[in-house]
Amino acid sequence: MRAPFQTVAITRMRDGRRAPDVDRAATEEPLEVRLHARPFAVIMRTPGADRELTAGFLLSERVITCADDLGTIEYCTDPSAEHPENIVNVTLTGRSADSLDRLLETRRQVVTTSACGLCGRQTIESLLCDTPPLRCAWTVTGEVLAGIPDRLRAAQTVFGETGGLHAAGLFSSNGELDGVAEDVGRHNAVDKVIGRMVMRDALPIADRLLFVSGRTSLEIAHKAYFAGIPIVGSVSAPSSLAIEFAEDAGITLLGFVRGGNFNIYAHPDRVAS
Repeated sequence: MRAPFQTVAITRMRDGRRAPDVDRAATEEPLEVRLHARPFAVIMRTPGADRELTAGFLLSERVITCADDLGTIEYCTDPSAEHPENIVNVTLTGRSADSLDRLLETRRQVVTTSACGLCGRQTIESLLCDTPPLRCAWTVTGEVLAGIPDRLRAAQTVFGETGGLHAAGLFSSNGELDGVAEDVGRHNAVDKVIGRMVMRDALPIADRLLFVSGRTSLEIAHKAYFAGIPIVGSVSAPSSLAIEFAEDAGITLLGFVRGGNFNIYAHPDRVAS
């Protein structure tokens, strides 16, 4: 497996002068996900935590709903494959061949880019919640929220090398970091931290909040919902669809969490004054 970043040759411009130099760029490579040896999706991602990424992705796609649905996630062992490190094969449990056929028929065979985590869906209706809104019995204070961006940034080891990776972290109600992942795609980073909990059989993640380093779009709120995460925040803005979805799904949605200030876009009662 390749490193999460690579050294590249560049021309550096400073004060109108150019000079050869080197820099580090975040690695982006395709990960082909196969279900029972049949092509299902291709995810553009940063190598690392591929099994967790796959588990989180399959959860958000409703291929699985819990750890009991997941059999094995193994790298390709086909000697003829050019890049077996970029292919994983998933076996499901409790699923018949007929249900697998129906599952594959409902998806377009497209690449899921690092910018979009929902590209394989055929209709907007397929994104709608099929379970009740999330409930939450705990609150988080503004003081705790104010410290989360710095805690997440401090845990971004590869970002420090490249400046080109997003991060997602799970935090407790008192602001303790419980898991972090980095990737070129925001939604991939979320899938990695959620997938880690899937593989631990720790769903729903009802006692943690999710925080992301970029904007919160629909796919982020969607993934949090199916993982049972009731509070989602980011350093940037949410999209209009993310706000609408969060309101319907029972997610407290926070944006522009910077320097002790933030906006609450849905379900503000879970943030204590």
